[in-house]
Amino acid sequence: MRQGFKSDVRTSSGMFLNYEQRKHLLVQIFCVFSSLHKIYKFEKKHRYEKDEYYKPHFDYFSDTAGNGSCSCGGQFVKGLSVKPVKGDAVLFWSMGLDGKSDPKSLHGGCGVLNGEKCATKAAPHCMKPTKKIK
Repeated sequence: MRQGFKSDVRTSSGMFLNYEQRKHLLVQIFCVFSSLHKIYKFEKKHRYEKDEYYKPHFDYFSDTAGNGSCSCGGQFVKGLSVKPVKGDAVLFWSMGLDGKSDPKSLHGGCGVLNGEKCATKAAPHCMKPTKKIK
């Protein structure tokens, strides 16, 4: 197991999920409505507790779920601020259909003032599907 390290970019804690853990109800509900379970892989979870944050950055972080309600703070930064509410999700893409990065996808997580916020990364399989998605 890899040890944690200090960072001035991110202060949240994270972990990779195994197959059984990825079968979480929120992931199943998301997949029912989007059929993304056929092209997306949900494998990493981040937890933000009091005073933890993630400075603005680019990546393929595309599914954010508010597993914990925050009484204040904890929103996402850059253009649109979304207050996390338990059971809600925010979905955005960091790249276009052409596979090029979207410079407008700069994002970050504001420091949580009270409570906790959880996020799940949905990583796309960067290949053409061999089977038609219904």
